[in-house]
Amino acid sequence: MKNILHFIKGNLAVGLLLFALFLGAGNIIFPPLLGQQAGENITVAMIGFLITGVGLPLLAIVAVAKAGGDLQLLANRVSPAFGVIFTSIVYLAIGPFFAVPRTGSVSYEIGIAPFLSEAMRDHWAPLFITSILFFTLILYLSINPSKLVDRVGKILTPALLFVILLLAVKSFISPMGEPGEAVGNYKVSPLAEGFVQGYLTMDVLSALVFGIVILQALRDMGMKDTRKQVKTTIFAGVVAAIGLSFVYISLGHIGNTSINAIGISDNGGNIIAKSAEVLFGSLGSIILSATILLACISTAVGLLTANAQFFHKLFPQISYKTFLVVFTIFSTAITNVGLSTIISASLPVLLIIYPLAMVLMVLSLADHFFKGGQIVYILALVPTFLVSLYDGLKQMKVEITPYETILKALPMYEQNLGWLLPAIVGASIGFIIHKLIKK
Repeated sequence: MKNILHFIKGNLAVGLLLFALFLGAGNIIFPPLLGQQAGENITVAMIGFLITGVGLPLLAIVAVAKAGGDLQLLANRVSPAFGVIFTSIVYLAIGPFFAVPRTGSVSYEIGIAPFLSEAMRDHWAPLFITSILFFTLILYLSINPSKLVDRVGKILTPALLFVILLLAVKSFISPMGEPGEAVGNYKVSPLAEGFVQGYLTMDVLSALVFGIVILQALRDMGMKDTRKQVKTTIFAGVVAAIGLSFVYISLGHIGNTSINAIGISDNGGNIIAKSAEVLFGSLGSIILSATILLACISTAVGLLTANAQFFHKLFPQISYKTFLVVFTIFSTAITNVGLSTIISASLPVLLIIYPLAMVLMVLSLADHFFKGGQIVYILALVPTFLVSLYDGLKQMKVEITPYETILKALPMYEQNLGWLLPAIVGASIGFIIHKLIKK
């Protein structure tokens, strides 16, 4: 028992670090929106959301830890070319293209804008100035990744948990009202809709990347034993999963009980901002601002650090700090296009790459059954891509009627889960072929 307690105490900071890295802008703004739109179906919808927002990311952490913390090593099991291309796309998606600029934009929209006059909010300057200050801080925190555990795991995370706890406890003690009626897909398929909405958190993609951040932090702390690194990383994943579950359920509950008090909204940021004001008055806005800023800072640090480390490894002639500076400047620029534009642009990409990431992760966990057989990976991922690619194209209003007619025959196609059956069938055929070849 003493050994277990000693292990938990010694590695809790790493778990809090991972939790803080996960908990960013999307994790704050999407659960309240789900809660409000799911209405009376909140429980089923939240289960779907927790699968993609907590369960699968935990499995991804386990998969990456066992692969040495490197997503590219996992993707190389398909082919070396796929390994480089897919891994680069994932890093850029959760880095300077979408997720990192989203942290800057959400920090402004919810953490700064509510305190400005209407005229100031409509001007470009406040967002621009905020983005410069925000990413200057991010660059400072990221420039020396060996300090990451101390700066994020031991300082930012406890403060972050405290402000979220205040909102959560108040919302349960003094609920704002009763749930409304479910809307849209939450009426007919709340589980599937919650599952797909979990894509927007980008948690599975982030989990595939954060493994290397955690392992590097452990090495910097002097942990050289590979088995201990894997064990500690898995423990960190469990801590992060518990923390994320608490946050998602709490924020979902806030959104679910908010309609009577604040009305219907299609923006999760507005829901949580107005709810915080109802729950705590003017103090609510300050609490929310602190939550958003801390969450966004910790996530941006983790994502930019991971991106700079990966691309420095891919192109060693360019230094880590150079990549860090370039990505920070790029993220600052993208932040200024606005939150709505960033989210709209990210949806098609997520619909394409998220299913590929999930299939790759599940296969890697089952790899010992087919000893890394390349044919299994290829025959599972190719049909997955053929379906998910069209899901992404549809989101961009690109339609190919004959092709869509074929895809509509797939189960759960209307819920953007049409890729699931082709992935299972492809993996099964690949497994049979692999066994026959081995014989």
